[in-house]
Amino acid sequence: MQFGVFIYDGVEPVDLATFGVLSMARRVAPQIGITTIAPAAGPVTLSNGLQVLAAHGIDAPPAVDALIVTGGPGWQAQAAHAPTLAYLREAARHAVVASVCTGGMILAASGLLDGRKATTKREVVAGQEVPPIALMRERHPLVDVVEARLVDSGRIVTGGGVTLCIDATLHLLERLLGRHVADETARILEYRHARAANRAAYAEYD
Repeated sequence: MQFGVFIYDGVEPVDLATFGVLSMARRVAPQIGITTIAPAAGPVTLSNGLQVLAAHGIDAPPAVDALIVTGGPGWQAQAAHAPTLAYLREAARHAVVASVCTGGMILAASGLLDGRKATTKREVVAGQEVPPIALMRERHPLVDVVEARLVDSGRIVTGGGVTLCIDATLHLLERLLGRHVADETARILEYRHARAANRAAYAEYD
């Protein structure tokens, strides 16, 4: 089972918790493979200046069973980057494509959310930022935007903001590899109580 994590300049480092959850899940399900994909292979500068290396570029992407699109301030550039949007549309033909945080804004720009329920990040710095979920409603009228922990609409999954990326990744594990893998991963992450609290606090759709 191969997972890809799509990253780009300006990703919020906390969204790489997606990679961390998958890494821990390999202790439960060693058949999991994980790789990073970016607009171009090589160094990617995250929003705080941290650099990570993308193993693959979208010009020669690997085959994956699930692709997770991360979020962060760089989403605006990616939402206007035609090659990224074309790659996501092509990936969705063969894989489950999921977004976390403002990665949902990139999926919306690609058209993959048209006619679907979807969610994205809600909480921002008061008085300084516009909530991305409001931008999604304004810019993408064909998307049924909902406030949710996550939305599973089949081939496309959208997750809520920031640390809810952990919940979305656990959801993918449960869907693709079974409840035991997700539950055991949450346990060894010491995230069971937080996951239960998030389930109680936020709506979800499938």
